[in-house]
Parts: sequence; structure tokens; C-alpha cells
Amino acid sequence: MVVVYFWSIKKRHLARALWHMGVDRLSLRATSVTFFKSLGTGKGETFTPSDADITRWGLLVVIPEEDVAAFHNSRVVNSWRTFSQSEYRLLLKPISSHGQWSGKTPFTVTAEPSEKWNGPVAAITRARIKWRMNAKFWRAVPPVTTSLRQSTGLRAAIGIGEAPIGLQGTFSIWDSAAAIREFAYQGAAHTAAIRATEQLNWYAEELFARFAVLEESGTLKTPD
Repeated sequence: MVVVYFWSIKKRHLARALWHMGVDRLSLRATSVTFFKSLGTGKGETFTPSDADITRWGLLVVIPEEDVAAFHNSRVVNSWRTFSQSEYRLLLKPISSHGQWSGKTPFTVTAEPSEKWNGPVAAITRARIKWRMNAKFWRAVPPVTTSLRQSTGLRAAIGIGEAPIGLQGTFSIWDSAAAIREFAYQGAAHTAAIRATEQLNWYAEELFARFAVLEESGTLKTPD
């Protein structure tokens, strides 16, 4: 089972968020979590450091289904709650996954294939960009993100990253798997980016995964 959290915080709590980014891994290694990533977020428009949103932070974990409820009340999660303004949580099951994340294949497909799932779908696109390709990648991003924001069936999309530069991705939520396919294979900007990826080979590592949204609570909107 995959669980994703996003917390919104006040800027004055930035130091606490950064502290968590560094130490949460120590606590998570003592749990039944089999894979985890602490995530910074951004607007997802340029994937440069200027995109960063220091008021929203995330955590993704892969954990046995029977341990999900206990993890929701774990020390790590409760500690984030002590200084966050809001919490958004998704319970997900992978319906497709291709590629690796930090040298691992973290998501085991156990749900219905994407073409058979009729509910909302979450998607993660993540890549480790070759340093010499960063400038070309950044130039290619704006048309794709503009197309993404205008896509029919998109509920929300934010940038995610494990570092300010080079480890970038997008987390998005869609009405259906069909809506994602339409964006991925019929949008001119995205298909052009796919061609460029094949020609320039600008990723050192990449992962594309889709998930059935089983449960959703809270909101991604940042409180005023």
C-alpha cells in the first residue's frame, strides 16, 4: 500500500520542516515501511529552485496494508501535525509502474490495471536529470506544464523534489485513467517532450507510476 501525505506550514516553521527532512528517515527505518521519500514541493512550472514552495512538504511511504492505520498515528506523522496548518492524505494502490526510484522498484502492482479502474487516479512522474542536461530540460518544461494545467480531468498537480536541483517530479490527481492517457499521448507539448527525451537521453533515472485512489482526506489548498 502507498500512503502520501502533504502538510502545509507557516514560513516561520521552515527550520522544523527541514529538520524533519533530515531525521524522519531514522524513525522510518524502524517501522514496517519498505520504501519512503521525504519530499519538498513546488509550483511545478519550471522545476528550478525558484519554483520551490517552502510552505508545503510531503512524505511518501510504501507499507503493508495492515500497518496503515498504525502509521497514520505514528510518531513521525503526529510530529508533523504539531506545527502544520493542514494535512492532505491519500491511500493508493499501484495500477502501473515503470522505471526506478533511487535504484529501487518501489511499487508492486496489485490493483486492477489502469484500463479497468474507473475511479480517480494519482500519477507520479519522477526523474534524476543528468547535470549537463539541466538547462535543456528546464527550457522544455514550460510548454508541458502549461498543457498539463489546461488538461481536462486534472484535479490537482504539484511539483515534488528530493533536492533543489536534479531530482524532480510531478504528483497529480486525475478524474480517471483515460484523462491521463489523453494528456500523455494526445497533447502536442507532452508528445514533443517524449520525443526529446528519446533523442537527448537527459534522464539518468526515471519513474512513471499510476495509482488507484482508494481514500482521500484533507485538501491540497494552502490555508490563508
